[in-house]
Amino acid sequence: MSIVFSSLNHAQRVPLAAEIHSRPFLKLDAPTLLTHFAIMGEQEQQELLAELCGHFGVTAPAAGGKFFTHDFGRFRLKWELHTEFATFTFAETLASMPLPEEAFSNMPSRHLPEQWLLRLQGRVLVAAHVLLGRPGGMQHAFAESLQRLFQGAPLAGSQVMNGGEMWTDFAIHADGFSRFVICDAGMHEQQSGRLVQRVLEIETYRMMALLGLPVAQNATPELNEVEAELATLAGALVEADGKVDDGSTEQALLDRITHLAARIEKVSADTSYRFAASKAYFGLVNARIEELRELRIEGTPTVEEFMERRLAPAMKTCEAVDARQQALAGRIANCNDLLRTRVGIVQEAQNRKILQSMNARAAQQLRLQQAVEGLSVAAISYYVVGLIGYTAKGAKVLGVAVNPELLMGVMVPVVAIGMWLGLRSMHKRLHHA
Repeated sequence: MSIVFSSLNHAQRVPLAAEIHSRPFLKLDAPTLLTHFAIMGEQEQQELLAELCGHFGVTAPAAGGKFFTHDFGRFRLKWELHTEFATFTFAETLASMPLPEEAFSNMPSRHLPEQWLLRLQGRVLVAAHVLLGRPGGMQHAFAESLQRLFQGAPLAGSQVMNGGEMWTDFAIHADGFSRFVICDAGMHEQQSGRLVQRVLEIETYRMMALLGLPVAQNATPELNEVEAELATLAGALVEADGKVDDGSTEQALLDRITHLAARIEKVSADTSYRFAASKAYFGLVNARIEELRELRIEGTPTVEEFMERRLAPAMKTCEAVDARQQALAGRIANCNDLLRTRVGIVQEAQNRKILQSMNARAAQQLRLQQAVEGLSVAAISYYVVGLIGYTAKGAKVLGVAVNPELLMGVMVPVVAIGMWLGLRSMHKRLHHA
């Protein structure tokens, strides 16, 4: 029973299994000339490919694809769409082996329409020519031509992949292209295509990694300003320590530190993606160099050594700026927490003063109430004794033998003492409650 397209499969099983085979390398036989472009941007890449195919009367691939290869007759094209860029690699196989100087004057780019090349204005990050050759019996003439080709430039070269040699100066020449010479000195079948792909990936990822360097350089002045302002704020915080005021000083410092936090957050937002991408591309460069399995050619630095001297310091700069951003953000956060703590303490002191004043007012009100209570006892006693007097007079009219005046005189102290004791008992109950 076949389960390839059955409901038993996970929805992503087939696409994920095909992903590992989605970008095969070109199968190349020496001698072959190659032109390679890495074009920045995610937009219009499909349109560029469709326009190129339309110029040569070839059906363009369906929209949404990320890989395309086709034999146009005079050359073969391999197109790949990546996250930030797309690559166009043109390969032209020759009938006979040319000298390097002749080869780099007749690269596949000569077959490309000028109008299409003009569409790439401002977007080409990598433009490289590659000569894949097998010198054979013309090794001496090939070596002399190679020296003239790279005359005056510091070369990097090595024996690679147990059967090849690679030479380059990683420089952009007068024609706007960097140059790579790869010699097939006995590589196995399909090794040539893998080697060329590794070399072009090294060049492409090297340039993508270096995109982080100008970002780091542009961010440095802003970080210097933030760091200087933070030092000033820290000094102001120390000077304000121990001073008693209404909290306006701390609030002003807090406003400034919040502004600094916003500035460093903006710088981090502007650079974090680029630094992370540069780190990833640098890792890919190192991985591709390791896959070359380089052996030293006496007197010539290897590609790994060249990158260690030229590319690694740029990546260290990006890492240092990124680490500096994070450190500044941490220091600002610490100052922010300290200032907020101090503002909170000032506010607590102010609240404590308010509570103390409220307590004082309550005590004053209590004393006033106690003073009024004395008058209240007299007033209530007066009215109660009056009521007793009226009651006694009524009883006398009814024939009861009672002296109202005498009864009122006797009841005055009794009622007053009773009222005072009653109020005191009520106060005690409220106090206990």
